[in-house]
Order: sequence, then structure tokens, then C-alpha cells
Amino acid sequence: MDWFTDLFGQAQQALFESLIQPIVFGLGYGNLLEDAFDATGWLLVGLAQIVVMLAVIGALQRWRPAEAVTDRRAIRVDIVYTLIQRLGLFRLAMFFSLDPLFDSLVGELRMLGIPTFQLDAVWPGVTDQAWVSFVLYLVAFDLLQYWLHRAQHSWNWWWALHSLHHSQRQMTMWSDSRNHLLDDLLIDSAVALTAILIGVGPGQFVALVAISQLLENLQHANLRLSFGVIGERLLVSPRFHRLHHSIGIGHEGFGRGTLGGHNFAVLLPVWDVLFRTANFEDRWDPTGVRDQLPEEGGRDYGQGYWAQQWLGLKRLVGRDKIAASTMTIAGQEPAGGDD
Repeated sequence: MDWFTDLFGQAQQALFESLIQPIVFGLGYGNLLEDAFDATGWLLVGLAQIVVMLAVIGALQRWRPAEAVTDRRAIRVDIVYTLIQRLGLFRLAMFFSLDPLFDSLVGELRMLGIPTFQLDAVWPGVTDQAWVSFVLYLVAFDLLQYWLHRAQHSWNWWWALHSLHHSQRQMTMWSDSRNHLLDDLLIDSAVALTAILIGVGPGQFVALVAISQLLENLQHANLRLSFGVIGERLLVSPRFHRLHHSIGIGHEGFGRGTLGGHNFAVLLPVWDVLFRTANFEDRWDPTGVRDQLPEEGGRDYGQGYWAQQWLGLKRLVGRDKIAASTMTIAGQEPAGGDD
């Protein structure tokens, strides 16, 4: 762990001094050098992730695809999402909008004499074992993201945003980043705030996010791969997560047309097993949302990046009649009224 941290730090310093620092000075933002250095770390992680995706996961997709590629335009749009998220553009927006708010919150807590909770201090001696601390935080974040993911599938207003992620009919390793910006903002804010409150170090947080995202890229890959009877219950596989994206399985719960679903775990299927949302069937169904089908109304989720974002906002405010009439929580009226 230490040698990897040192190697990453050296690469971050080299990239910062050779490229980022001159640009920051040239733009007249010398007062933001410390933040620019942090942003360089995220940029470096994103570049490394894309290299691994192309060299490893891309090769796996070509080796054993789950389905034939028929819509390359949809995949190109997902690549745009990935570049925006992984190369720091989304993190930059977070820095200018929410980071100051989080810093202010932590400052207020300290002024009130309320320290942040150190999760790894619960286990005596864990702070001397960096890898144990890392695993502990990984499990904690995975449980958090399981429940956040279930919320995305349980509340009409949040599903209005999250359904964009499920609308991809041509799922590939790039599809993990296909999210509405507001959806990403909510999830990233919850994760970042939790990291502050439970005492995750900056270096650990970057590593946790980087590893989780790469595994999620593998889960979304156009790859016919199962981890076996035992492995499927230890780590989310492409087969397990594809069921989460399957029409009528992954996003429907109490019956046809009601919100819910299966296989919400981000990394560890144990949460789905414990909370009775697991589906281990050996199936490879088409992906998407039921209301995209012509016989179900044929809702348009948009072809390009900005069209998809705009239509997501329309669903959120109830300006989409199909959204308000076909996907409801059992026993509740649809959000958005009759408009």
C-alpha cells in the first residue's frame, strides 16, 4: 500500500508541476494551487482508469460479448459521460459548488466541539494496518451505496433522474457513467459527506472511488461472464448486474409498473442477500426500461447528452405523462400530477 501511494504521489507531483501548475498560473488562479494539486490527483486516476478500461475490460468485451453491438451512437454518448466524470470536469463543478459547503459544515462541527467519527478507530490497532482500514471503509461505503441505490429505485422523483442510467439498451463498460447530473450530484454529495464524517483520509478516499468505479465498469461491460456459484455471492459480476438492468426485473418490484427491483449492490452481493433483493438467475436479458418499448408507450430518453439531461429534468417536474402513469410505488399516486 505504501509503495503504491508513494508512486502515485510522485506521478501526481510530476503531472502537476509540468502541466497543471503552469496553466493555473497562466489563468491567474495562483491562490488555488492546493486545490489544483488535488484535482491533478483525480485527473491522474481518471486517466489510469480509462487505460485499464481500454486495455483490459475492452478486450474482455471483444472476447465474449453478451450481445451484438447494434447502436454505436449510444455507446459514443456514454463515452462522453465517462470522459466528463473521470477526467475531472464533474469534480471541478463539485469543487466550486459543494466543497465550500462541506468545509463550512466541518468547521461548524469543530467549533461546537463535535469531532468527526474515526471509523477505523473502532477496531483497536487497525490504524497500523492500512489495508485493513481500507477494507473497513470499502465495506462501509458499499453498504451506504446499496441503500442509496435502493432509494433511487424507490422514490418517484429520484427514479425520474436515475431511469436515464437504465435507459441504455446497448450496455457496455462505458455505461456506468451514464447518469443525470443531478443524480450524480446527490450520490457524490452523500458519499463525500459520509467520508468526512467517518474520517476517511484523502488518499484513501481517492483509492476507494477509483477501485469501485473500475469494478463498476466491469459490471456494466458487454460481457457474458459469471463468477460461479460462490464467486457470484462474493463480488458483483457482469451477469449479476445485467439482471439489475434487465427490462422488467431490475427496476420493477411489487408487480408490473411499480418501482423496486433486484441486485442493487455496488460491489458486495451480500447486501442483496441480507435484505432479500438478490436474483441469481442465470439469464441474459435485454436491458432498458419497460416504457421504452413501443407497446408500452415508447418513451424517448434522448439520443444525445444534452437531450438526455433535459428530458430527465422534464420527468423530474412531472412534465412527462408516461413517467407519471406507468412507474409508481405500490399503493401511491404517481408524482407530478396530471400535467
